[in-house]
Amino acid sequence: MNLHPFVRELAALRLNDCFNPYSDRCEIHDRSDAPASRAKALSEMLESAMEQPIDAIWIGRDLGYRGGRRTGLALTDDVHIECHVRRWGVVADRPTIGSVVAERTAAMIWSVLNQIDARIFLWNVSPLHPHESADQFTNRQHNAKERSIGEQLLRHLIDLVRPTRIIAIGNDAAAAASRMPGRTPMQRVRHPSYGGQKEFLQQVTRLYRVSSHRSKLL
Repeated sequence: MNLHPFVRELAALRLNDCFNPYSDRCEIHDRSDAPASRAKALSEMLESAMEQPIDAIWIGRDLGYRGGRRTGLALTDDVHIECHVRRWGVVADRPTIGSVVAERTAAMIWSVLNQIDARIFLWNVSPLHPHESADQFTNRQHNAKERSIGEQLLRHLIDLVRPTRIIAIGNDAAAAASRMPGRTPMQRVRHPSYGGQKEFLQQVTRLYRVSSHRSKLL
């Protein structure tokens, strides 16, 4: 498969207690070709993002077990994978089997993104799914080693797509974004989890000048 070098580098990552959706296959929920499918979709989306100016990279913290672990796409669950790839002119089938699984954070992110026409690339500080040792279907915050590797990849991604700005979703994302070299402006917004939905919606709709009528629909 002809993948972008960035995606090949990402797929080659091996870290303890981290699921790499671009090389690992979940024996319970994944199709047989799931890792290759996720890597191909991300590679094609990256190639598309590099062709025209990007308004922003939106950065979350980690892939979650109900979202990016399954789709290979940051801040995106099974419900929204088609919306996500279509924004970049890419066609990709859902890489998982069984019932469609929704994630609350992804639902909130896409309730806003579906109202915005700007070219926005979604990413995470840690591009893998960190989980507890005893249970792959849990979420944990990335550790210092994982953060360091993730920040190196984020620097590379910023160099590739050259966004006008970075939108950091939550404190962890803002801390990582503040350590990026260069002069790309960064704006922090509240993470929509743990009671932050209202503030997140207010901040993002102001940033993208979504009309008051449309924002009430979110």
